[in-house]
Amino acid sequence: MPRRRDRAPRASFENLGPLDTPLPISTGSARLTLENDGSVLLDVNGVPSSHLHPDPEHLVFEYMRWMLLVIDRHLAAADDERAPQIAHLGGGGCSLPRAVAARRPRARQIVVEVDALLAEQVRIWFDLPRSPQLRIRVDDASAALADWREDRFDVLIRDVFAGDLTPPELIDVEAARHAARVLRPGGLYLANCAAPPGTRLMADEVATLSAVFAHVGVIAEPAHLSGRRRGNCVLLASASPLPEGVDRDLRSDAVSVRLAPQDRVRALARAGTVMTRV
Repeated sequence: MPRRRDRAPRASFENLGPLDTPLPISTGSARLTLENDGSVLLDVNGVPSSHLHPDPEHLVFEYMRWMLLVIDRHLAAADDERAPQIAHLGGGGCSLPRAVAARRPRARQIVVEVDALLAEQVRIWFDLPRSPQLRIRVDDASAALADWREDRFDVLIRDVFAGDLTPPELIDVEAARHAARVLRPGGLYLANCAAPPGTRLMADEVATLSAVFAHVGVIAEPAHLSGRRRGNCVLLASASPLPEGVDRDLRSDAVSVRLAPQDRVRALARAGTVMTRV
């Protein structure tokens, strides 16, 4: 019996730009690639930036799934009638904000994206929720962080890269102090850390956050935690105890990932150096 030929993938996003071709943005170029399941991979200047699925809550990038899980735990424990206020440093295709909006429509989110044309295009390409549910501010992430008033957000997320590294002005102790300042009492800071193997970047980030926040955690695969392999880990920081049940929830993820034990986090902090601005 002859094999059925696979059907060509169909776009689930009605207003996508041209596929598989460089598209001009303010900082260079973007590329949209359609996957077989109808999801779309967004590359920015040759680096995978976002992966958006037709189901907003289906996150393809592992570290975003871990962040969404922690956000759910944190907001569920807050027991607050106010609409949660959430800020994202770094936007790209807004995969995580889109997922949060679908899961928590009462949340009010602001996304800081440095690329003005990209911010305009992703709203069209991916039919993102409108303000006040999801607002995009075109600005430098470090400048926006320093500009925000204190006690403003319940959750602050850092997911900013220049190439494959986070800009140094967003990982030093001054940035950590600003993060603590703009969070409401009990607020939670989440940071995407992509530490190249053989570097002390993860340890330095943990040391830096530990100098500002009373409670720090690390979500990582074992090989990433030990520094043997590059990968994205999620750093958690708060003035209050971290949400309970995170490690149990992580066990259901397709990736073998854990919330590092606190003795391991303290060892990382001791091995690292608090990063200061030159």
